[in-house]
Amino acid sequence: MPLRPGRCYRHFSGPAYTRKEYIPGVPMPKITKFTMGNVNGNYDYELRLVALEKGQIRHNALEAARVLALKQLTNKTGSDQNFALIVLKYPHHVLRENKMMAFAGADRLQDGMRLSFGKPIGTAARIERLGDIIMIAKVKKEHLEIAKKAFEAASSKIPLKTRIDIVPIPTEAVAQ
Repeated sequence: MPLRPGRCYRHFSGPAYTRKEYIPGVPMPKITKFTMGNVNGNYDYELRLVALEKGQIRHNALEAARVLALKQLTNKTGSDQNFALIVLKYPHHVLRENKMMAFAGADRLQDGMRLSFGKPIGTAARIERLGDIIMIAKVKKEHLEIAKKAFEAASSKIPLKTRIDIVPIPTEAVAQ
């Protein structure tokens, strides 16, 4: 089985570190848009990218998955009016790193594990329950296969095991 990216920050232990008002120097998350396309359209199917294991998704991995899915959906459906793409997870958790120097004489410049709390290096979205939905795409029937391939490509950017659920959207009964 091939190794998945993001091994250093994939798993978590302990409570979330989210109180940004007490943390100086937290970098902004790379993901900026959470809803794309025509959200108010009339669609036949909803595709859900569902997490199959607990873990963390770094903000740059979430943005890479979003960009890849959006690009494939836009290019293959012809317009951003033919789908709706919504990212449901937000990177709240602040990641820290105790930076270590790796050159000659570095032992005189750093303290090792003394005061090793770490500096903020990024943010991550936590998946704390199995079956959490990461991303949703709503499409018409003729674009179902395109959306499925876009989500398969996007799931390769996410460091956790995922599956794609296809849910038909019930149509409203026409009033007579």
